[in-house]
Amino acid sequence: MTPGDAVAVVTARDTARVTLDILLLLLGLVLLVGGGDALVRGASAMAYRLGISPLVVGLTVVAFGTSSPELAVNLAGTLSDRGAISFGNVMGSNIANVGLVVGATALLRPLVLHRAVIVREIPMMTLAALAALVMSLDRFLEPVPDDIVNRYSRGDGLVFLLFFSVFLYYTVSDALRQRSQMRSEEQDLARMSLVRAGLLFVSGLAALVAGGHVTVDAASTIALKLGMSEAAVGLSIVAIGTSLPELVTSMVGALRGQQEIAVGNIVGSNIFNLLFVLGASSTVRPVPVPAGGVADVLTVIAFSLILLPLSINPQRKITRKGGGLLLSAYVAYVAWRVATA
Repeated sequence: MTPGDAVAVVTARDTARVTLDILLLLLGLVLLVGGGDALVRGASAMAYRLGISPLVVGLTVVAFGTSSPELAVNLAGTLSDRGAISFGNVMGSNIANVGLVVGATALLRPLVLHRAVIVREIPMMTLAALAALVMSLDRFLEPVPDDIVNRYSRGDGLVFLLFFSVFLYYTVSDALRQRSQMRSEEQDLARMSLVRAGLLFVSGLAALVAGGHVTVDAASTIALKLGMSEAAVGLSIVAIGTSLPELVTSMVGALRGQQEIAVGNIVGSNIFNLLFVLGASSTVRPVPVPAGGVADVLTVIAFSLILLPLSINPQRKITRKGGGLLLSAYVAYVAWRVATA
């Protein structure tokens, strides 16, 4: 075999490995999206069969379901000691939820916001992002040894979880005061047998766990081969993939004329990501803040704040122009983050 033939064999082998990693990443994302949907449907049906309030189930189980891909990826990354992907996934998903999901959905159809979303939920989302910023500034807030990096410690994680408990308490309390009849879709879930609902729940959970591990492993391998940092891959590829449930839910809601649900889903998911997903991940194992991570947290805050001026108008509506602005800002951010990784 000539040297040229040997180089060709190595090149072909590397190309095959990269292709396999990309296919595994896509498989992981499919498992995450499908698993999240199955888990939500199964858990909701089980709750209905057991006589739990449909509205409470919708606010808790559905909120968990749309953010379950992020949770699965983060826990897998944390347990694999790949905290950079965990950090990038949470921050990247929150940025993608506002820039990509709200932006694309508003382009499809202008989004009408409920008053409570503007005066309570968006400020709560911004407050959670500010808390994430303060907790990421260890080296700025107190003297620490040079070898200590900024990170979310177990104590920070417990504080996040306490904030989430408060958010969940007032959300469920508010929901209980505004009970409504079950929709036809919820009635269909209620007619599902308990055994079938249980199998759907278990299969969804299994798909989420498997998808989380496959996604983290494939994304890490691709990051090394492309010369990208794990944080950059988490902020872009993984974040977009795990935001697909929110994108589908919001677009379907907009097409059905349920724009308030579309925005509420995004804001609730972002709060869930910051307070529960990041809180649970850093409680299991401290999550380091990678180089450039503080800038990412500041970007999360900026995208949270920009929703207020876009939605504060007599119609309480995010127009197509506002959607285009959000989407353009998101594309610019991802391009900059990948280029500087």
